[in-house]
Amino acid sequence: MAETIDVVEFELGGERYALDIQLAREIVEMIPITPIPRAPPYISGVINLRGEITNIMNLNTLLGLADKEVRSNQKIIVLVPEAAGGSNVGIIVDDVSSVMQISEADIDHIGEGFSSDFSSFVKGIIKMKAVEGESVKKNLIIWIDMQKVIRDLAQA
Repeated sequence: MAETIDVVEFELGGERYALDIQLAREIVEMIPITPIPRAPPYISGVINLRGEITNIMNLNTLLGLADKEVRSNQKIIVLVPEAAGGSNVGIIVDDVSSVMQISEADIDHIGEGFSSDFSSFVKGIIKMKAVEGESVKKNLIIWIDMQKVIRDLAQA
């Protein structure tokens, strides 16, 4: 039997992405973010989440995607502290679609041959089959290695 992996699927700039469910502590509605002077462009600022100061990262900027206007349904995925070296970190996403189990057979792992900065943050491409009427179309979800993204930031 194929191994399954639990992921949180979310949207960013109209594309579908996923990250490992065990990295997500909670998903919260967008709340006002306090900007930090002279912070790197990928840091949107901080929020006070039930008494804990949490750094909020802009995933669009981190991944080099075009920054879209703020949408009303944006969410913050708060990561477990272990994912961010003990820090409280959240990432802004356009929307959270679902939590799902994917089979190892539905994942194409990206080889080391890719040289772009972006591909080093991608664990793989998840192939989803969505049934719409009679036709079956494949949807691709980019599975992000969130821990690697954060680790690389710490070393920059």
